Amino acid sequence: MSDYLRLEVRRTLRDTGFVIGGIAMPVMMYLLFTNIGENDGAWKTASMVGMAAYGAVGSALNTGGAVAEDRAVGWLRQLRVTPMTPRQVVTGRALTGAVTVLPAIVAVLAAGGLVNGVRLAAWQWAVITLLLWLGSIPFTLLGLGNGYRLTGPATGVANMVCNLGLAVVGGLWFPITLFPDWLRSLSAYTPTNRFAQLGTSVADGHSPAPGAMLVLAAWLLAFGSYAVLSYRRSAENI
Repeated sequence: MSDYLRLEVRRTLRDTGFVIGGIAMPVMMYLLFTNIGENDGAWKTASMVGMAAYGAVGSALNTGGAVAEDRAVGWLRQLRVTPMTPRQVVTGRALTGAVTVLPAIVAVLAAGGLVNGVRLAAWQWAVITLLLWLGSIPFTLLGLGNGYRLTGPATGVANMVCNLGLAVVGGLWFPITLFPDWLRSLSAYTPTNRFAQLGTSVADGHSPAPGAMLVLAAWLLAFGSYAVLSYRRSAENI
């Protein structure tokens, strides 16, 4: 399992598209959104967390694209003859995604502190990073489910739609206070909204709400089941 994990991490970090789309893009969007017009410190902090969450989600979903490529070249066929179970394969890929989201999170937080002058206590920076890192796992599983179930091009489209849709509805780009009431209510049940709340709660000086943890746990279970079932289905078709 450890050798498999190291191999997948190296492959992902060598991907130029991952570096540009998963790391550079969220940083540029954050600096653009927070340096146009009048923006106070509270918005720069909230947007920093939201855009770090957006970068993490995009990087996590990107893991599914690599899975679709593996299916095309026969890598999954090789895994089928190893002693690894479907749960172990999916867990290994999920851990890969968890590792590769860290650069996106750290890059946006660094832009907030170094460029936009966001000031937080040392423990807040550390806890926000940790919570966003751990909270990205459900999105990695969603990307894996898409990658195991769909073709390469279809996986790319599905992940892009999931990323943009969940980011907008979840309030990662804009404050949900700007949403109409019905959309604000819907946003509270999205994994992205609760994901970002993990970081904004700490930035405000208090622990995440139990409701955020429960909603994320439910999505973790749903996306994890989807990933395992998708892997089993792809293995049956090999």
